[in-house]
Amino acid sequence: MNKYLSAVGVCSRREADRFIDEERILVNGKLPEKGQKVSDDDEIIIDGKAIKREEKKVVLAYYKERGIVCSTKDQGNCHNNIIDKVNYPIRVYPIGRLDKESEGLILMTNDGTLVNQLLKGANGHEKEYEVICDKALDESSLGKMAAGGLLLIEGEERRTRPCKIKRTGAKSFNCILTEGMNRQIRRMCEYFGYSVVSLKRIRFMNITLDRIKPGEWRELSEEEINKLKNWRN
Repeated sequence: MNKYLSAVGVCSRREADRFIDEERILVNGKLPEKGQKVSDDDEIIIDGKAIKREEKKVVLAYYKERGIVCSTKDQGNCHNNIIDKVNYPIRVYPIGRLDKESEGLILMTNDGTLVNQLLKGANGHEKEYEVICDKALDESSLGKMAAGGLLLIEGEERRTRPCKIKRTGAKSFNCILTEGMNRQIRRMCEYFGYSVVSLKRIRFMNITLDRIKPGEWRELSEEEINKLKNWRN
């Protein structure tokens, strides 16, 4: 209850708990208990006034763990849908994707305009990844990945853009992309005979994984959201 009322901008969580104690809230004609679950389908009245949902725009930074599917569709008995895992009181959806076997930062929002802005390939927004492969990487392969121009999918004309690559170990490197081709880093590595054993996104533009543990999320501040909207490489 308190989480819902806070999320839709009615009051703070603490205020919601106080309103419940003071019996100022009715849910479907009855006094609610603290911790009671509510949804948009419930009739919520505070001080005799029905709450009309005015959904605020939110952006979440979520640390997706391996095995979680970036889809809004029900995954059945697997229960590994990203929407269910985040379990936010407002319907939010992922901005872009991380494949099931990858982990790391993914942004989620209910702001469709922002989604379109951030996913527009022409804007060249940076996304940074930590990559570990199955065997030692040679400098020639890393250089060719960075140079771009690779045709990763047979039958398609689109080639990779240049990207930034920095070796971090014999089998590992950091990669900064400005595009979002499907499974791009895995396919770049496979192009040169390597298999990715670990792939983690650590940054999306100005947002990083700082202060977020695997499986956790946090709401972005208004300042962070404004920087996202106006960020330049």
